[in-house]
Amino acid sequence: MSGAARPLIVRCGALGDMVMLTTLIRLLHARYGQRVDVLTTGAWTPPLLAPMPEVGEIHLVTSRNTPYLLCPSQWSAVRWLRNRGRGPVYVCDTDAPTLRLLARAPLHADDIVQRRKDDDEDNGVTRLWPDRWLHLGMRDPAHSYGTAQVDPQAFRFPSLRVTDEDRRDLARWRLGHGLEGPCVLFQPGNKRTHKRGNVATASHPKYWPPEAWAEVAAAVWQRLPEARIVLCGSPAEYGVLDEISAATGRDPRLHNAARELPVPRLLALLEQAHSLVSVDTGPAHAAAALGCPLVVLFGAASPAKWRPIGPGAIRVLGGERGESSRVRDIPAADVIAAWSALPARDAG
Repeated sequence: MSGAARPLIVRCGALGDMVMLTTLIRLLHARYGQRVDVLTTGAWTPPLLAPMPEVGEIHLVTSRNTPYLLCPSQWSAVRWLRNRGRGPVYVCDTDAPTLRLLARAPLHADDIVQRRKDDDEDNGVTRLWPDRWLHLGMRDPAHSYGTAQVDPQAFRFPSLRVTDEDRRDLARWRLGHGLEGPCVLFQPGNKRTHKRGNVATASHPKYWPPEAWAEVAAAVWQRLPEARIVLCGSPAEYGVLDEISAATGRDPRLHNAARELPVPRLLALLEQAHSLVSVDTGPAHAAAALGCPLVVLFGAASPAKWRPIGPGAIRVLGGERGESSRVRDIPAADVIAAWSALPARDAG
């Protein structure tokens, strides 16, 4: 591949989408023998992917839907694409705004590997996202750039890196909040759960009532009285997490960290945590990638498509009734039983 640009992946998505993309990044790095560049969106992506040795340059577009003439980040992306030279380009997205942006570069047709239906399905059976990326990543562009022979299954699990600096930051944060010893993490929401106030929150398929979370917290403390429960989420979710704190009687062993978990600290915490109980959302995928024992609660989203996979223990609950499934229908007793069955992990 001498003289060619590094492989490029085009993928725009939420945190969980980008965690699962690490499967494709590592596969392409092994096949082409070069770091892999990523064209994407989302401020969470650089701190998530930059520590990976397989990643080259990460170029961000702030919006794909804003008209081109009004979006400087799209201008910058087009200039970058034009200047980086020819090389294999794996286009994971199929939406019109992304394809229009790429057409402005334009990319050479013989360099493009575009995601297809047979990447998403195997004889009509839905593939998990990491398996889709393996299928896509084993295809070659029409122009030959030369690849090494690899076993794609060696790259099936998403994988993330935590830096020593982020571990030191986490240690200071834990010490400052009295969070030494085993930390059990709760992730009650995702980016869509809390956008339209309490009424919409309570009706969302991924919503689980504060009383249910409090029941799980009580079971955790019954088994691990010394455990600290950390409520994880975005700053916008602070109030919702505070309702869970209130439901526990504001037990001092529980900490609302919604305003304190930038991506690097969250990853370091997931690397060390005793376990995570989470709705189906990005941090659950990050936990799976980092080997954190995990119980994940599904609503309307299909576990056949979205289930986290990784090297650690993962228990999946819910999702059996398809789009009519709701996390609120999962009994707390089932979650407690699933969490209790997780294998022990060092406290960290």
